[in-house]
This record gives sequence, structure tokens and C-alpha cells, in this order.
Amino acid sequence: MKMKITIDGKPYEVEVEAEDTEAVHAPAAYRPGSYAPPAPPSAPVAGVAAGGGETVADESRVCRSPMVGVVNRINAQEGQEVKVDDALLILEAMKMETSITSPVAGRIRRIRVSAGESVQAGQVLVEFE
Repeated sequence: MKMKITIDGKPYEVEVEAEDTEAVHAPAAYRPGSYAPPAPPSAPVAGVAAGGGETVADESRVCRSPMVGVVNRINAQEGQEVKVDDALLILEAMKMETSITSPVAGRIRRIRVSAGESVQAGQVLVEFE
């Protein structure tokens, strides 16, 4: 089959030979019509670390880092009352700042990181009472 294509403004006429798609040695996800999105990760089990290698008794009472980064600034203090979505700290990753907000309303029991500290994805940043 002959085809006309344009690359960088220059027209080309090429001849293409169709190949049986079943004979292609590509992973199934790349075969036409057979892509299935990967299954979402399972939810963490209470008491088992979701990442960062730490286990906690009540996963709903902690705030974990969503990514690898460096703690740029801490906006909260231990003992402070916070509401859902109150800013706790700022993480910097790849020259971008991300505001980490409170996932729950309550009192901060402990801030487990300090400014300038590198953190891993899933690491516990803040514990709540």
C-alpha cells in the first residue's frame, strides 16, 4: 500500500506493508483493540504501611506524603486545632511547591518532619489525636 506523508513540511511517498497484528511481539497492552487499563492499587489495610515503611495503628489519624520531596515550610504546630483542608506544610519536588493539607479535622499530636528534610512517598508527616 502506498501512502503520502508530510514530515517537516516535506511530502514523501512511502510504501507500507501490512503485517498480521497477532504476529507482532508487543505486549498485549499495545495491540490494537486489546488495551485494558491497569487495576487500581488496593486500599491499605489498617495497621499496615501504605508506603514509607511505617505502620500506624489508625491510618485515618495520619497525613502521609503523596510524593518524594523536601519539606520546604511547616505551616502548623503541634497541639494546633485544624480543619479539613487546612495547610499543614509545603513540599517541594522538581522545583514545584505542593501544599499538603489536613485530611481530617482535629488536633495535631505530632509533626514528624522538619523544614529541609527529605521525605519519601507514603511517609507519615503529621499525626492527629
